[in-house]
Amino acid sequence: MTVAAYVDRTALADHVRAGYPRYGEGRVDDAVTAWLAVLTTLGVLGALAWAWTARLVRAGRSGAPWAATAMFVVGTTLALTAALTKDTSGEVGLAPEIGVLLVLPCVAGLLAVSQLWAGRSATSRRGTAGRGAAAPPA
Repeated sequence: MTVAAYVDRTALADHVRAGYPRYGEGRVDDAVTAWLAVLTTLGVLGALAWAWTARLVRAGRSGAPWAATAMFVVGTTLALTAALTKDTSGEVGLAPEIGVLLVLPCVAGLLAVSQLWAGRSATSRRGTAGRGAAAPPA
């Protein structure tokens, strides 16, 4: 998502020009630069958060599903806020095509979190299945 915004700066610039037709190129460039800073910050923080969560999962930490859920909720909230918040022009501040790319990783996050919880449930079912059963003969 972050890389796409840099590759297609034109989408951001065109969106700013459409919302603020009186802006000169300098102000449009400033707005694009501000959006790129926001998107870069979100991308870097998101990558760091998921890398940390992945380490928790690999280490087998019991709190990993909770950490992943928290990262998913925070990330999705930030992505939707950035993608859907209207600016003073009355339009969403972020170009819609970039907003869609911003929200797409949340789908992958939802799948990852779902699998973590499903795996945790399967493990707890296997762990309790033998409780109360007689010990095998020695």
